[in-house]
Formats: sequence, C-alpha cells, structure tokens
Amino acid sequence: MRQLPLIALALVCLAFPVTGLAAENSVTFDRDVMAVLSKGGCNMGTCHGNRSGKGGFKISLRGEDADFDFAALTRDQSGRRLNMSDAAQSLLLLKPLMEVPHQGGRRFDRDSPEYRILRDWIAGGAGRTSSVPRVRELVVEPRDIVLQEPVDNVQLRVEAVYEDGSRADVTRLAVYEPAEPNIGISDGGLLTREAFATSVVNVRYLSRQVPVRVAFLRGNSGFVWQPPRGTTGAAPSKIDDFIFTRLRRLKMNPSPICDDVTFLRRVYLDLTGQLPTGDQARQFVADSASVKRSRLIDELLDSQGFADLQSQRWADLLRIEEKTLDRKGVQNFHAWVRNSIATNESYDSFARQIVSGRGSSYSSPAANYYRAMRNPEMRAESAAQVFLGLRLQCAKCHNHPFDEWTQNDYFGWGNLFARVEYEVVSNNRRDSNDKHEFDGEQVVWMKAAGDVKHPNGSVVAPRFLDARRSGPAGNADRLVALGDWLTNRDNRRFAQVQVNRVWQQLLGRGLVDPIDDFRATNPPSHPALLEFLVDEFVASDFDNRQLYRSILNSQAYQLSSEPNESNRDDERNFAKGIVRRLSAEQLADAVSQVTGVPITFNGYPTGFKATQIPGVRAIRPRDQSPASGDQFLTLFGKPPRLQSCECERSNETTLAQAFQLISGPLLNEMLMKPDNRLGKLLASEASNEKLVGDVYWQILSRSPTATEQSTSLQLLSSSSNRRATLEDLTWALINSAEFLLRR
Repeated sequence: MRQLPLIALALVCLAFPVTGLAAENSVTFDRDVMAVLSKGGCNMGTCHGNRSGKGGFKISLRGEDADFDFAALTRDQSGRRLNMSDAAQSLLLLKPLMEVPHQGGRRFDRDSPEYRILRDWIAGGAGRTSSVPRVRELVVEPRDIVLQEPVDNVQLRVEAVYEDGSRADVTRLAVYEPAEPNIGISDGGLLTREAFATSVVNVRYLSRQVPVRVAFLRGNSGFVWQPPRGTTGAAPSKIDDFIFTRLRRLKMNPSPICDDVTFLRRVYLDLTGQLPTGDQARQFVADSASVKRSRLIDELLDSQGFADLQSQRWADLLRIEEKTLDRKGVQNFHAWVRNSIATNESYDSFARQIVSGRGSSYSSPAANYYRAMRNPEMRAESAAQVFLGLRLQCAKCHNHPFDEWTQNDYFGWGNLFARVEYEVVSNNRRDSNDKHEFDGEQVVWMKAAGDVKHPNGSVVAPRFLDARRSGPAGNADRLVALGDWLTNRDNRRFAQVQVNRVWQQLLGRGLVDPIDDFRATNPPSHPALLEFLVDEFVASDFDNRQLYRSILNSQAYQLSSEPNESNRDDERNFAKGIVRRLSAEQLADAVSQVTGVPITFNGYPTGFKATQIPGVRAIRPRDQSPASGDQFLTLFGKPPRLQSCECERSNETTLAQAFQLISGPLLNEMLMKPDNRLGKLLASEASNEKLVGDVYWQILSRSPTATEQSTSLQLLSSSSNRRATLEDLTWALINSAEFLLRR
C-alpha cells in the first residue's frame, strides 16, 4: 500500500511529457532566479519581501516585480551581492548556505537545484533576457487527494505551461503552503500525513497558484456506507447527493437525522433567533404528520422573527450603528432593510439599491450605507467583501499575495466610489472634539468629477473585479453601473457569496470558509454543490426564502450533532451538525423568555427584544450608564459594527461570561423577581409534576427524563421553600450546555 503514491507519480510523469523550457539548460532571471527567490522564502513578508526589507536588502513581495528584483540584485549597493569573477563567492550564495552569517538561516545546500541555478546565472553574467515567455497555467496532479491508512504520503507533480505553448516540470521549484499545520511537505512536493485530517495545500510557482485538497483518513477496511437514519425528517435531496457522495468517498458515515426536539430548537434559533415556547414545543413533538418539519420551516420563513433576525445580520454587515449614522439614520436604514426582508425583495434588487444609493439619510434610507464610510478605500473594501466575498485590503499596498488582484485592480475598483460626496445638512454632535461623531441629516450625492490616485500618482480608470477588468462606459453613473454589473446573472461571484452566507448561517460553516474570503487558494469544500445552489438561486430570481427553504429541507441540515466512529474528527464535510454557542442576542432573548422577565436596553421600551435592536448603542455610555441588557450583549460578543465582516462578531466563551450566568446579578434578579414566570406558575397552584414539566418544556423544549423528574420532585417535596427550589432548578437548566448551545 505504501508504494501506491510512487506508482501514481510514475503514471502522472508519463502523462506530462517535459518539453520546451524544461529541456533547455540555460538559466534565465525571470523564470529561474525569481522561482528560487520564492522557493527559498526570500521574498516573503517576514524576510526581504518586507516593506522595509531585511538586513538592508529588499525585494518585491512574493516576486510581484521582477524589474525591481533584478535591479536590487545587480545594481543595489554596486552589485555587492554578486561576485562576477568567482560566482561561488557571491553573498547571494554564501548567506543562504550559512557560510556567512544570515538571519534567515540556511535556505539550501550546495548540491541543490536552487544553488545550481543561482551559481550558473551569476557565472553566465547575471544578465536578463526579455524573450522569456510568461507562465499561462499551472497544472498540478493530483488535485483532490484521499488517502487511507496505512498510506501516509503522496507525491505532487507540478507542470508550468507557458504562453508559447512550452511546458516544464517545476515540481522542485514550486512553493508548497499548507493551510493548516497537519501536513508535512518536502521541498520536492512530497506530502506526508502528520494528522488524520482534511486540508488544502496551495501550490505556487512564479505568478500562478493552484489549491490541492488533501484528506488523510484512518484505516477503515471494513467500512460500510450507511445513509442517515431517522424515523422523521427530510427525504434525500439533490443537496444530500453532493454531501453524501463526498462522505462516502471519505469513508465517513453521516450522523443520524436529529430528533424533533433538536430540530425544533435548531430551526427556531437559525430562522428567528428565538426559542420555541413550551406550548409550541409540546404541539410540535406531539404532531405525527410526516410534513411537520417542512410546514414549520415555511411558517418560520414567513414570521416576523425571521425578518428581525435577518435584519440584525445585515445590520452587522452594513455598519448600522449610531456614532456615524446618528439614531434616526440607524432607525431608517434598519427599517428599510427589515422591510426588504419581510416582503422577500429579491437579493439582486436589495444589493443594487444599496451600492447605488444616494440622497437624504433620512428620506432615502439606503444612502446611509455610504454615510458610514467616508472615503473611497473604505467603500471599495466594504462592497467587495460584503457582495463579492473578496478581501482586497492586501492589494492596496501591493499585488494580492493569495489572489489575482493587483494594486491597479484595487485603485481601479476604488475609483468607482471616488465621486461620492456628502452635504452635512446639520450636525448636532455633543462632543466637539470628536470629529467622527455625526448627529443630523446628511445628503449623499455624486460629484461630476474626481478620481482616486494610485500611490505612483497615476489614475487607474474605474474597473470592475472581473476577468476582463471591464468598467463603466464614458460618463455613465459609476454607482449605477456598478449595481448593474454586480447583480448581473452572469456575475457568479455575487450569487456565490450570498449562497455561501446562508449555508454558513444554517450549517455553521461555509462551503467557502471564511465566508467572505473567496479566492483560488481558498477553494470550496464542495465545489459542485456550491454551483448547484447558485444555479437554483439565480433561476429563482434571487429568492432568499427559496434558498433557505431548499437547504433547511435537506437531510444535511437535519443531521444530529452526535458523532459516530467514522466522523468524529470531521469539521468541514458536514457529516454531522455543528454545535454552536447561542449568539449574544439569542442568549439574551432566550433568558428573558424562559424567566418571563424583559431585559432592559437604553433607549428602547420595556419588552424590546435584543434581535430587534436596530443599532449598537442608542444612548452613549458617557451620557447614560449602559443598561443591563447593553452590558450583556457586549459581554457575549455583539460587534460594534466598525467592520464589514462577520468576523467582527465573537461567539467565543470567556470566564466573564461564565460568571455572568453563574453568579451575575442579572440572572439572579430575573429569577427572584416576584411576578416572573415561576411566580405565575406557583400562583396557579399547579402540582409539583406540572411545575417540573413546565420548567423543562419552557427551557429545554422537552419533557424531563425519568431521572430528572424523580430528582426534581424529590427536591420539591422535601423543600420548605418551593419557590427557591424552582429558582435553583431554573438556574441549573439555564446554565446547562443543552440550553446554551445550538445543537
């Protein structure tokens, strides 16, 4: 079995005859020396590719500028790094050999191809020819690797295809960059298992990059495929075909379909951010209809809670917060977003109105999108990240190291937003020293002229982020043209990002992860599934509810989070449900609901839900101490909405959160409030059995087990203070993992 990778390599070698450049013995700067600088890590940001260089020597980051690098090697400091009379004594060779002190350490040996290339180039006069063809394509084999124990390695082969049609084996000079430290990689492209996991390796040669998916599996010779079991739940769908086909190849069995209680809480939290009430839980569990899950999905998609939760999610991305928008702007923008969701406005129309929006921040709510971002760079980066899943920030200073976008692309894209201007109708800010505070109406409008300049002083014509680098024609309104291009049915990336965002909301992880980092070097876990969902989404005229409905009714969504022997290590193939902590707003509303006590938020009436809050802080902390609800949301990770990124929200657990729930004053005050839910239960003179049942159904959406029932009744019957005992029981259930986690 251990010989299989070598056999596979032999077959691959036969499939790729080495021609053209690979057959030549001459060394060129652009093709060979630049490849060695990358292979040795010399042009990385941590080394000489740093903005300031290292040790007085600077070259371009990841080899993006061969002209600059040639001058740095041959002209900088009078060419002292090269010894033209004795190539072997050149600093360019002695330092990476560590024969002269080198902070970067030993980079290669004397018998390595890297050494030979640099030595031969120097010995040949360290020249440069303009006739070297550029790399057109990088071919890597294999690209999708699944290896099962005892096989623990595989050899990659990398071939460069040049613009003149010639081809060369560049396996030894390619750079191999694993996404995670669970794979060992030799200089020659031999991948070795260091952990049982699935991962991605980025293979890079000169200007081209190709991702390789790798899966190292535990030995499981007796594997027998078992489709998900369950007496209720969805029938297999096309989505499940994609998921289960990959699982079968990976020799993983999916977990069973989750039970009704798990599904009920999961779908309520995912679609409304709320827990079902005790009565809703009882009714659903008692319902024997085979279509009850799909029926509930439809009900929740049409609910006010769905509009509330989706508005909150979009408010995070669109930076709807009070400091830059003012409270009226926040309320208007949020109300517009919520109405779009409640009326199921098509996603393309929703996005088009945002990116082309202008007018009064009070009477034209979508104009607030640009009010929150005061310069072209911020607008450009936000629009690319929110609607195209592209993180362009790196390309502001240099060509993007992990994607195709250049610095020219960045400033051409930024030029689409250069003519946004503001008329401040009024600014009633209370802190005259805070220039970032705005309180009053503003009008967003477009100037007739104005451009963003490249750092070199030139103006890059406005361009879209597509393969053709097309742009608006003539004097066309740049933002209107952007909206039309962005939402065009042929712009697959626009639909991909929304599909991926919805998938992540429901399944806990994007098909592309992180969800706003689409690039060739971060491939989707299930490419065919992503394309299938995009086709469906576009065919439905960008119907968000239909997209949710399709995913929610799949078996993949309804799998249990309980692992089995084959999928216990899986984190990216959706073999089981992903367990998540409730978000800040979900948790606040859940605690309020099960105790029957509203949580207060400054600036909002009693009974206002956390998921309904339009902004971040309606009243500044300096003007009024934060209410208990405001403090709770901050503690549990509600974002300040200063970035257009889902990553700004934190669902991490902290010790301070534990203290808030275990011994914090908020929960204790809610439990001891005389007229809370417990007080009303006791006033009804219900039996101990009913008291225990109601508490469990309300908090955990299920009846107590026999052991839980027996223990609870024993505590109640022996207690001299039934109220205190019920408070303790409620406190214990609220602090349980079953309550705090979405399973």
